[in-house]
Amino acid sequence: MENQEQGRRTFSKRLTPIEVQKRIILFFYTVVAEFFQFEEGRQFFIDVTDNLGKEWTFVGTFHANNIVENHVSISWAQFSLEKGLKVNDEVTFIEKPQGNGPWKKFKVVIKRKIRLFGQDIWGELMV
Repeated sequence: MENQEQGRRTFSKRLTPIEVQKRIILFFYTVVAEFFQFEEGRQFFIDVTDNLGKEWTFVGTFHANNIVENHVSISWAQFSLEKGLKVNDEVTFIEKPQGNGPWKKFKVVIKRKIRLFGQDIWGELMV
């Protein structure tokens, strides 16, 4: 789901069991189309900064699919393990200024729902 956050372009989703198990994140291409140009089978890189300021590089791949929809997979095995990602965690990519780098740069925010005094509250993971 795409939206605007403080004037910056974003895209986000909640993690599924398959994404947590395989340590990848999948987006329908229509969700990320304004960020990446589709080219079946092509790999691309995304520079990401987490909430603690640690920098990561994720590898994405474009996939064509006539039955479901064209989609993008982003591999983030080490990130997923270190952050302890769980099903239904919400992942938001916030676009950062490009500078001189050859690929897209984002801040990634992970939120998890907790229940506190009978109320559901979404909080940022700070790990």
